Amino acid sequence: MPDLNLYNNSTCFHGGAFFEAIGVEFNNLKRKETIINADVLDAWFPPAPKIEKIIQKDLGWIMKTSPPIHAEGLIRTISSRRNIDRSSILIGSGSSDLIFRILPYWLNSSSKVLLLDPTYGEYSHILKNIIRCKVEYFNLRREEGYKLNTDNLAKKLNEEFDLFVWVNPNNPTGLHIKKDEMEILLTNTKGCKRIWIDETYIEYAGRDQSLERFAEKSENIFICKSMSKVYALSGLRAAYLCASPLNIEKLKSLIPPWSMSLPAQIAATFALQEEDYYIKKYQATHALRDNLYLKLKGLGINEVIPGVANFLTFHLPEGSKPTSLILAKCVKNNLYLRNISTMGVSVNNAIRMAVKDNTTNNKMLKIFENSIKS
Repeated sequence: MPDLNLYNNSTCFHGGAFFEAIGVEFNNLKRKETIINADVLDAWFPPAPKIEKIIQKDLGWIMKTSPPIHAEGLIRTISSRRNIDRSSILIGSGSSDLIFRILPYWLNSSSKVLLLDPTYGEYSHILKNIIRCKVEYFNLRREEGYKLNTDNLAKKLNEEFDLFVWVNPNNPTGLHIKKDEMEILLTNTKGCKRIWIDETYIEYAGRDQSLERFAEKSENIFICKSMSKVYALSGLRAAYLCASPLNIEKLKSLIPPWSMSLPAQIAATFALQEEDYYIKKYQATHALRDNLYLKLKGLGINEVIPGVANFLTFHLPEGSKPTSLILAKCVKNNLYLRNISTMGVSVNNAIRMAVKDNTTNNKMLKIFENSIKS
């Protein structure tokens, strides 16, 4: 298992410990066939076949050729497919690229920021360890199933914050607040200078749940859209920000030319055009996740959070062996799961498991069962 002490200050731990088996110099890529990398949330399905065909056909040219400077074609495709204006879109090389460029531009050590707890750990890391903001947490309580009470959140936001970060569906809980409820809250919130909504997993809840068009007409809403998890493009790094044209214009100077590689631009552009393929994969993901949920319950794991995305988070029963010991046993059998204790001050004794294909899910459950019993 990775030494989490290495990730306390300069970097944020994300999972991905399976690369210790493969080798970060990529000298043992054959190991990818024997490990189960369920500690990260990469899609279990491949990119749309059309994408792989196009890239493979012209791979030599793609690798040696400089991409469009500002991903103009991808921006046009996003605009057309999402029905938002081109001037409302800012391209980034993955959501972390946008987070690390934009948040330090907005904030300083005197800024006051509100985060959910638990939520995606990158936000707490950059705010506390890099920018050194004043961070407050809106606690999602275990005894309430980590559900977000939007009435209480609205009251909290009236305390005046420079930024509120809202991951929806949330990670690691996978719980989703519906678009209509969010719009009511956001329309009536006057005490927050900026609101950053991370929609990395929103397509699993339904494409119609995105707040892109709402943000485009707002003065203070910013929608961060990773294309990694829902389009099976994690290795290529593609993302975009959606906000009002005025807000986007202020941020354009932060993005250097050629910030997104040519393979990423090509793959993201064609992924947006393959909606039918991906919708079928989201439907299959829901079925796989629901089956995984039931089988975890069958192992005596009664506290499973019923999320909507491509993962499940659950607490081990009282009296179980330490989480670290169970996960170490899983690793010995090539299964990598995520200990989410680093994703919030309010979670402990909890594990996040990515959804895989049915065969891999069954292997994963068998290894996990043996690890909790042995």
